Order: sequence, then structure tokens, then C-alpha cells
Amino acid sequence: MTKELLKGNVAIAEAAVRAGVEAYFGYPITPQTELLEHMSKRMPELGRAFVQAESEVAAINMVYGAASTGKRVMTSSSSPGVSLMQEGLSYIAGSEVPSVIVDVMRGGPGLGNIAPSQSDYFQMVKMAGHGDYKQIVLAPATVQEAIDLTLLAFDLAEKYRTIATVLLDGNIGQLMEPAELPPMRELRQTPPDWAVSGAKGRKKNIISSIHLQPEELETFNHKLQAKLKLIAANEVRYKEYMIEGAELIVVGFGTAGRVAQTAVKLARAQGIPVGLLRPITLWPFPEERLSQLADEARGFLVVEMNAGQMIDDVKIAVAGQCPVEFYGRTGGVVPLPDEVLATIAKLDQATLPANRVAALNG
Repeated sequence: MTKELLKGNVAIAEAAVRAGVEAYFGYPITPQTELLEHMSKRMPELGRAFVQAESEVAAINMVYGAASTGKRVMTSSSSPGVSLMQEGLSYIAGSEVPSVIVDVMRGGPGLGNIAPSQSDYFQMVKMAGHGDYKQIVLAPATVQEAIDLTLLAFDLAEKYRTIATVLLDGNIGQLMEPAELPPMRELRQTPPDWAVSGAKGRKKNIISSIHLQPEELETFNHKLQAKLKLIAANEVRYKEYMIEGAELIVVGFGTAGRVAQTAVKLARAQGIPVGLLRPITLWPFPEERLSQLADEARGFLVVEMNAGQMIDDVKIAVAGQCPVEFYGRTGGVVPLPDEVLATIAKLDQATLPANRVAALNG
């Protein structure tokens, strides 16, 4: 394989094609429309299904139907469009059909703007759809990660019969970087045994999220929660940077994680003992690792492109062992490394042990 200069949205679309996606349903919305445009060309070329739906509501219900047949399917959208999909996502979760969603986040609330944001953390990680379900949420910080995590999303969705979301801010979708695409996978020739694929010669398969009897629905929910515990135990992913010897821990994902990494490098050059943990799975969240780091750290700084959403999960993991501070920009404004560096320096001064303060003043 050789590296190519690829835009994030196009890279995700081509990665999905090479991962064996058989049907794509979507509706244009900035800043993810290039993904849909690439699919509109590539899918018909390969004899696969592409439908530009009449709305996001229609698109997610088309995903639901096609996924029920055992095909590899996906949709993509951006923040307001994903909000419209939440009822369908709940139906998909309640029916346990594998589906891949790509959300290229933009500023909000409301129509907001088309600038990059991370304001969909709550609606994708905590779920705006109804019911006690969660989905796997993967957060790339580079174009290469966007490619790799798209492939992983299809594999995890099928492994656990669940929804897998690739969640990125508009920066990652729009920027261009050198990256390697994977080889083309062969399409699966036979449907999985649970799929609705014609019942000739076998017992009917029924795909539904309806359980009218409370006890029956409770039994299903117990099964679902057991599956979520299995995912949480086996699918946590994150990257660390300069963690060894760190007394301060910065936590950020996506573009905020990239900016924070530069700030951490600058802070280390100034002698501040700081490191970075960048979650790749936003669910399941790397809370165990953060809890371990909290045993030795004297402070955490969460950097996000929102008003503070992931910080709640960091606070839960840290469990009051040390202070957790926040730095965020909203409305599509991207934080700069110098801004994060200044906040790291303030946290460093605020959490210095008394004996070290005395030594510095002495």
C-alpha cells in the first residue's frame, strides 16, 4: 500500500467501500456531504446500492430495513441530521441489527453553522434515543485513524450486532492528510443466520423491537445490558502521549486531542510534568485507565470543542481523587495550543504541593 493525500470525508467513504459496505443511505448536509458524493459515484460503479433519501428520517429507516437482511449498511450525516435519526437508532438498537453511522459534527444548537464542533458527544455517547441502550462510539483524530476506525466500526457492529458510530468533528472531515487505504474486501456471499433473507426451507426470522409484555421486554433488556458489559470489558481504546512521569493529565478527543498534544509538548519543554490521554472509544470510555492515572496525578484538564460534555465522564472516572478543570471553545471555534498551554500552566501552579511552592519561592 502507498500513501495518498486524502480528505477525511472521502477517506471514510472509500474505507467503507473497501470494508464491504453493500448499501448506503444518506442525505446531504455540510460538513459531511463529500462522503455522500463519493458514495454516489463508487457504489453504482460496483453494483451496490446508493440512495439519496428524502430526509435523514427516511435514511435511518432505510438503514434499519437493509440491515435486517444481513447486509453491511451505513449512513452519514452531521449534527442536526443525526438528531433527526435518533428514533430510528433506538429501533435499530432494540432490534440488534448491525449498522454503521458516521457523524461529522458541526456547531450548534439548532442549525448553528457549518464550522467544526464536538457538541454531539451527549447525543451519541449518552444517546438522545429512548431506552437503555448504548452504541460503540469511535473518535478519530487523523485521516488515517478515520480510515482504520471505519473498518473497525463494521467489524464491531457485526461482532456484537450493535450500532457502531464514527464520530468526528468537521475539521477531521475536511482536512487533507497522507494516509493508506486498505485493500478491497470480498463481499460476504451468505447472510448471517439471524437475517431476514427469505424463509424457504427454514424457520422464519423475525426482526422487531416490539415486546408488548413488560416481563418479555425486561428479559430482552437484561440480555442487552449483558452484551453492553461485554463490549465495555473488551473494546476500550485510547492513546497516551508523554504519560510517563506526568503529574497533570490532559484529556481530549478528535481535533481537541490533537491541539492538546501540541500544548502538552510545549508544556513539557517548559518543565511542566504533563501528559495526554486521548480516548478513541468514547463509549466504552477508558474510565479504568483514567482512574489509575488519578491515583498519582494532582490534576486533570479536559479540552473540548463544546461547553463541557466529556468532562462528566472524566469526573466519574477520577471520582474526586484530584481536581478536574475544563477548557473549551464553542460555536465552531477551535482552541489554539497556546490557549491550552496557558490553562495547563495555571493548573500546574494551582496544584503544586506546598513544599514545592516554598522551594520555588525560596
